[in-house]
Amino acid sequence: MPESLQTAFLLLVVGMVTVFVVLSLVVFTGRSIIWIVNRYYVPEETINAISGTEIAPKKVAAIVAAVEIFTNGQGKIDTINPQ
Repeated sequence: MPESLQTAFLLLVVGMVTVFVVLSLVVFTGRSIIWIVNRYYVPEETINAISGTEIAPKKVAAIVAAVEIFTNGQGKIDTINPQ
């Protein structure tokens, strides 16, 4: 195998590994930030804060359940503005 072809394959492998590592770091960092924010900075009583609105409790429960299902439990609702 010619030396230039070996160099080309080596650069290909190094580039692919680098892209994989960088993208893995981005995904891991993003998930970590989401987990930390949801764990420590989101109030635990989000439904109690929402319950003072003019929306029926059944609608609030449906909205909260839909957000939890859609975001796989990572999204939280702070307020609901009835319109």
